[in-house]
This record gives sequence, structure tokens and C-alpha cells, in this order.
Amino acid sequence: MSKIIVIGSSNTDMVVRTDHFPAAGQTIMGGEFFMFSGGKGANQAVAAARMEAEVFFIGNTGGDIFGHRAIEMLNKEGINTDFICMDQEKPSGIALILVDRHGENEIVVAPGANATLSEQHISKAEKIITESDLILLQLEIPLDTVIFAAELGARLQKKVILNPAPAQPLPDELLQHLFLITPNETEAEILTGIKIHDQPSAAKAASVLLSKGVKQVVITLGPKGAFYKSDQFELMVEAPKVNAVDTTAAGDVFNGALAVEISNGKDWKSAISFACKAASLSVTQMGAQASMPMRSDIS
Repeated sequence: MSKIIVIGSSNTDMVVRTDHFPAAGQTIMGGEFFMFSGGKGANQAVAAARMEAEVFFIGNTGGDIFGHRAIEMLNKEGINTDFICMDQEKPSGIALILVDRHGENEIVVAPGANATLSEQHISKAEKIITESDLILLQLEIPLDTVIFAAELGARLQKKVILNPAPAQPLPDELLQHLFLITPNETEAEILTGIKIHDQPSAAKAASVLLSKGVKQVVITLGPKGAFYKSDQFELMVEAPKVNAVDTTAAGDVFNGALAVEISNGKDWKSAISFACKAASLSVTQMGAQASMPMRSDIS
């Protein structure tokens, strides 16, 4: 069984379904309200655990009801939570999510205790990081902490994967430590200045990232699938066609599943195809962690 370290955020997602998104200054009547466990880090940890990896999660929550609930839910998934710290001064992270009738979403995150995850928290877990196969990171925690974790992983000769979300410019000192970066179209454009509209433009953006020291690039393209490029070769993998109900956390499912397949030694085409199938299944149900498939669900 592969051993994966996920370092990142834990949030509680508060979701409202709506026919359409409101314009600025507009109030509209929504539909059903849901509350789910979320946060990109926790989501990717759950996705990896459901793909039958041994997962350790490093993160911060508040010492409130949301923090206790988040840890309880992760434990139910079989995820090791020994390195989650409860901040008694900050609230747990919260995400406010609108989902329209097409399954698209708009999200605002209040990071709370996620913003206090520090280098010291990562250092306390160095022993288990040393014993791991792979480190999976996102950007809902402080960038300095992400850089420190990537540098530590590289020094320990671990494969470091960064899902660069939420989108922001990144320094080369981070990129050069990455085994793989997995931006979506918007994130790839912010990182490279190249608008992604087809496979050739995705290849150009990937080339820019490779030139900055990243060893591999996977650009996710929503329902179209995902594009891979390294210095050796490139390939396009199509995603299964499904009826999307809620796209929340589809990228997290993709990253969690891809990390597991990479740590299992699968080739890139097989690993990306598997991740695309997992992500496609997740958008057919509401919620973040609630919508994530098990390995047995993926044919």
C-alpha cells in the first residue's frame, strides 16, 4: 500500500443550490442548503484514502465544532490525523459555495486556522514524511509553508505534487522542487500568461512551466480531460462524458487519485485516465468529500 502525505487545508463547505448566480448587489432565492466536509487538502486526502492509499494529513483546524467534526470525518476515512493541530485562537476554515443548475460553482473561502499552518508544523512530521512515497500540496495554506514543504520533500528525495489552487503566481524557488504540477486552465494561464483553449496552447503553457524546473505538468481541462507534458513526451487523455450535477472538488478527486496511481508505479496514460474517471464520477453527485468514489467504483 502506498503511503501519501497530504499537507493542506481543512474547511467546512456550506453549499446552496441556485438556478443562476446573482449579479453584483443582487439578492436571489436559492434552493437546498447542504453542509459538507471540505478544504482542498482534506478533500485530496479523502480521495487518496478511497483509492486505498495509506494517508497522513498535516493541517490546522480551529478548536471549534467544525474542527472536531473535520477530524472525526477524516478518521472515519482511515486517515491518520496525528499531525492536525487545533488552533485555539482561530476559527476553522469555512467555504461558502453556490452551485447553479449546470453544476458549475462559485466559491469564497475564509481560511481561518488554515492560515496559521507553519514550517514548525511540517517539521514535526519529518519522520513520517521520510517514510512516505509522495507529498501532495495545494495553496489554501501560507505560500511560505508550501515552499518549505516542497523543499523538504525534494531534500528527502520524495515526489512532490502541487495542485496550484487557488490560483496565484508562484516563485521559481517552489517550481524547481516539484515532481509534478497540476493546474487547471485558469491556473495555467495565471502561471504562464498563456490562455488555454486547445491542446497546442496547453502544450505551450506546459513548456513554460517545464522551463522553470518542474519535471512534469498535467493541465486539467474539465470535461475534455487532461494534458500531460514532460521533456520526453506529451499526451492528451479524454475524460468520460457524464451529466454533471456539482463540480465542487472534482479537481481534488483528480489529484488524490492521480497521486495514488503515481505512487503505485502506473504509467502516465494509465494514471491520468484513472484520475479522469474518478473525477468524472465525483461530479455526478452533490458535495466535496461526500461525492468521492471508492476505487471499486472505477472500472
